[in-house]
Amino acid sequence: MAARRRVRSGIQQFVNMAARSKLHSPAPGQVTSTEVALETVALSKVYPNGRGIRDISFSVRRGEVFGMLGPNGAGKTTTIRTVLDFIRPTGGSATLLGVDAQSTPLARARVGFLPGDLALSERATGRDWLRFQADLREGVDWTYAERLMEEIEADVDEPLRNLSSGNRQKIGIVNALMHRPELLVLDEPTSGLDPLIRRRVYELLSGVRARGGAVLLSSHVLPEVERICDRVGIIRRGELVAVETMATLKSRAVRRLEIGFRGRPPVEAIEKAQGVMSVELDNSVVRIAVTGELSELLRAIAPYEVTDITTGAQALEDQFMSYYDGHEDDDKRQGRERTRS
Repeated sequence: MAARRRVRSGIQQFVNMAARSKLHSPAPGQVTSTEVALETVALSKVYPNGRGIRDISFSVRRGEVFGMLGPNGAGKTTTIRTVLDFIRPTGGSATLLGVDAQSTPLARARVGFLPGDLALSERATGRDWLRFQADLREGVDWTYAERLMEEIEADVDEPLRNLSSGNRQKIGIVNALMHRPELLVLDEPTSGLDPLIRRRVYELLSGVRARGGAVLLSSHVLPEVERICDRVGIIRRGELVAVETMATLKSRAVRRLEIGFRGRPPVEAIEKAQGVMSVELDNSVVRIAVTGELSELLRAIAPYEVTDITTGAQALEDQFMSYYDGHEDDDKRQGRERTRS
């Protein structure tokens, strides 16, 4: 119950601050010129049991969707709550829209937030709850809010206590988006949503990016991050182990090809091509694992008669798991040590 109250009060904090700072904030949807929308420098929150996050440093630029990727318990939610000053850090700093997150509520009034464990009033309908949030925030275009409800098929006329977790998630998404924030912070935003609605949420986030807004989202679903994010930060055991563009991650991912030849395949030429990791011969068919650009491989097979080429999906999961392979035993051992201490 205490955790639910904290999440509910966190959302309320945003709308209350928006009302207080209306005269100081840009008009809804207006994006200011500062390139960096969110930045953390050595941000840390360490609990007495030794768990938490340590020295998290990254930035989210305007016109960008930045994904925090990691398994459950890696530190994604702790990072988000510390960035938004729901949890006070034990070290480091965070800035939102150029303002220290701890020093003033003005920046947070221009932020849309969706917590990972959304708690809503049980008696109200979704429409009543959203209208209440809009009235507190002030300046919300209710026509736009209703359009969002329709877009993601939010069931807003049922009491919230009767809604499934997916339908409650839709209410939270509308609440985060309806005031056209400059910065969106979303913790597992598509949890509980069906594939069609998930796609529509991706389109809404793309729209925020297109108008110059910034999005920080957390996820443990690799295809989701691959679909929507421009850059990704990979979190392992409370530490940010890598920040990469999706293009860079994809360039390192393993691509699997199956090439059929008329006559004897040029195995030796294929093996010498840059990026080729393995070659398997099956009569006139060659199965190849390759990373990076395919230009050298294509030049190697160009003099030969090719009858068929089949390409598999890039194994981005293998690239992601490379940041975790060999660390599972360390994680378990350190967890036991912290428990004993």
